[in-house]
Amino acid sequence: MRSKVFTMPEFLEKRFSPWSRWVLSIISLVAYILTKIAVGIFAGGIVFSVLLPELKLTVDSITLDSFWIGSFLVIILTGLYTVLGGLRAVAYTEALQTFVLVFGSIMVTIFGLVKLGGWYQLHDICGSDMFNLWKPLVPDGVEGTWAPVHEVTTTLNANGDMVQSGRMAWYFNDRYPWLSMLFCAPVIGLWYWCTDQYIVQRALGAPNERMARRGSIFASFLKLLPVFIFIIPGMICFAIYQSGKLNALATFEKVENMQNDVFLLNIDEQGQVIYQLIEKDMINRWIQQDDPQANLAQYGIPHPHPATGQDTLVYINQATYQKWNETQDKRLRYVARKKNEAFPLLVREVLPPGIRGIVVAGLLAALMSSLAGVFNASSTLFTMDLYSKFRPQASQHRLVWIGRIATSAMVVIGLLWIPVIKGGRNLYDYLQGVQAYLAPPIFVVFFLGVFWKRLNGKGCLWALIVGFSLGILRLLIDTPVTLKMAGFENGYTAGSFFWIINKTFFQYYSIFIFIVCVLVMIIVSFTTGRPDYTHISGLTYGTVTTEDRQISRSSWSKIDVILSVVLLAIIVVIYMYFTG
Repeated sequence: MRSKVFTMPEFLEKRFSPWSRWVLSIISLVAYILTKIAVGIFAGGIVFSVLLPELKLTVDSITLDSFWIGSFLVIILTGLYTVLGGLRAVAYTEALQTFVLVFGSIMVTIFGLVKLGGWYQLHDICGSDMFNLWKPLVPDGVEGTWAPVHEVTTTLNANGDMVQSGRMAWYFNDRYPWLSMLFCAPVIGLWYWCTDQYIVQRALGAPNERMARRGSIFASFLKLLPVFIFIIPGMICFAIYQSGKLNALATFEKVENMQNDVFLLNIDEQGQVIYQLIEKDMINRWIQQDDPQANLAQYGIPHPHPATGQDTLVYINQATYQKWNETQDKRLRYVARKKNEAFPLLVREVLPPGIRGIVVAGLLAALMSSLAGVFNASSTLFTMDLYSKFRPQASQHRLVWIGRIATSAMVVIGLLWIPVIKGGRNLYDYLQGVQAYLAPPIFVVFFLGVFWKRLNGKGCLWALIVGFSLGILRLLIDTPVTLKMAGFENGYTAGSFFWIINKTFFQYYSIFIFIVCVLVMIIVSFTTGRPDYTHISGLTYGTVTTEDRQISRSSWSKIDVILSVVLLAIIVVIYMYFTG
């Protein structure tokens, strides 16, 4: 705020150079397309596909299902009120929908826990692994290696639990191990909350430093809520699915699996748990051992009885058990895909009608306001940081129209990118992965640039270029595998360079980009001339004047410190509780 800039790339120009501003603007626009526009449209389509699954629209020979109808409706409605109201409409809408969405999400959590049977039931079904934020470097039962190998098999034990064995490179483990979370999560978080125009434009629009700081503190407390009103509901949905108390998921599973040769769990009319083999030319085959007690230890598979909730053992012969093992990965991939639908599915299945309508309205309003904020940020970045530099004499009216055209083009690109999101494991993994590839160079140039006055424009520019290139390289390597393009159905050849890059967990790759960017920025800066410190006065901690320090000191009081300490204490408690 002290620099009086409108955009974050503009700050980078004042601190470093005009070229840094242009490169950051391009990176930011690419990030908006891949992580905000495409994701927002995709999420809107998911909500419609779950709540209105039968909705279809046929135009000539093209039939749109509820997913695409919802996607286009979200775009159109968001575009209309963004054009008519601008950032002011976005701000007011977000303020109103926040309370509706928080209330609705709390209701989803409460009603979901009631349907499941309580918090302890949730912990028992999900297991300690889901409640653990500090996961091991490699899964239990797997040998970790430095060599780039991935030789892991998954089987069921006598209790029906999945166990893994074999060996794998520790950097291939994609279950969010503690090491990658400890070093990668802060980079992505600080990039998003402190340097992203989409977020920071709220603080830049504040009347003074005091209001910007207190708005940030308030937002920080709100940010604690997703743990309990978004993440926990996802776990509740999984637990209800595992307990057999959510009929909608069982129906989805049957429809999905009818398309493949899989081994399917069902409940018959008498409430007995049975297993059926679904094949192209054969369904509803009941396979049962003549003497089930003989195979109790080896082949008994427990499943909660729908009436009593107690585990009911189902006995199957060896051939069928092997078939079950072979198809578990298909079933797991199915459950992973349904993670995207967990929240709207709970809204539909567990909430009473009145509250359900309020929550759906709040959910759609949240998606639309999020997209509206992206549209506004994209338009501002393109017009202020790119177009106006080439057309400095352009009128305000022309800048507005150019911003709308550029935003529309980015929306089209976002729509074309949706198949990549659909082909991934789930929306969360996709979003975290892309952010991990694009965040490190931006984080490095802002934070090192603010804290270290010796770093110069050339170091900043090369750090951005090298970091962005490494991130795009990873996206180019991953995308053919994600889309299962011809020749990439089974990924790259095991042991090849591209196979190693593709298999490396995205958080470790993000740490690699971060380290490279730090080295590039420092080496280039110290092998070139030092910046003019009078030119960057007030833009780094080393060039802040006494007057600047006094103004900043007068903008915060004891209450700001107390609230910040309380916030940090809550975060520590959360990390201490979720340890398994």
